[in-house]
Amino acid sequence: MTQTSFSIQTRGQGLYECTHQVAEWLSAQKADGALLTLFVRHTSASLLIQENADPEVQTDLRNFFHRLVPPSSDPAMDYLTHTYEGPDDMPAHIKAAMMPVSLSVPVSNGRMTLGTWQGIYLFEHRDAPHRREVVAHLA
Repeated sequence: MTQTSFSIQTRGQGLYECTHQVAEWLSAQKADGALLTLFVRHTSASLLIQENADPEVQTDLRNFFHRLVPPSSDPAMDYLTHTYEGPDDMPAHIKAAMMPVSLSVPVSNGRMTLGTWQGIYLFEHRDAPHRREVVAHLA
């Protein structure tokens, strides 16, 4: 059993692939038949396994969740009470509540058993740049 953490710098809302960062650490562990758990230590970001071949997928996901949960300045969101941290804050918490904050990935021969087009992404839900921490636990 071993663990580490990764720092991911964001530039605002969007998906940030971290597959290579995780894979590099994992290859040094020489694990086989293990389970990798990833956990984001923030309440306004999520983790996803998603397609990494076509960047339009990330664009469409970001646009979909923006339409589903618009900023608190949108009249449709006037019921929100937690608004003092900016119009993107409470919607970011809602999005994080809807999406996973942890992932489990089987490991074989020191590699994640992701599918051909799958990558691991941090989904930043805030407008401002943030430094996010993802903890990796291998058991």
